[in-house]
Amino acid sequence: MIAIGCDHGGYELKTTVKDYLSQQGITWRDVGCDSADSAADYPDYAKAVTDAILRGECEKGVLLCGTGIGVSIAANRVRGIRAALCHDVFSARQSRWHNDANVLAMGGRVIGTGAALEVLKAFLETEFSNDERHVRRLGKLKNMSNGELSVDFKEENQHGKL
Repeated sequence: MIAIGCDHGGYELKTTVKDYLSQQGITWRDVGCDSADSAADYPDYAKAVTDAILRGECEKGVLLCGTGIGVSIAANRVRGIRAALCHDVFSARQSRWHNDANVLAMGGRVIGTGAALEVLKAFLETEFSNDERHVRRLGKLKNMSNGELSVDFKEENQHGKL
């Protein structure tokens, strides 16, 4: 099941996404908002989507706002969530293949309907590679979210910085 949430800026795209998922036989849960007519706070819907994923009620999430930036920032503040802001198919595939992203963020005022559906399809169809280097990097991300520094700063450039 896919959790779907948006603020007012992503509402119209959300209706299109839900129709597409239904046509594909993919179950979804709409966590709001319910209208494009009044302002809605994107962190509330990012929390609802990420909570559904972390509770195991939904496998992945789709978050939409005007640009996709706000919802992706909000979702990425939640430990265990890897939200990817994607407006092209390549980024959507890579977000799954390399980063095992579990939330797709898009901007309803940025991406056209056709492109958004292609991005969504790529995101949903691409599996995580399980390649050793990507697994290692996800482990480092997990350590960072636990407040640990897991990066080994052995190499410095000529200016003394990475």
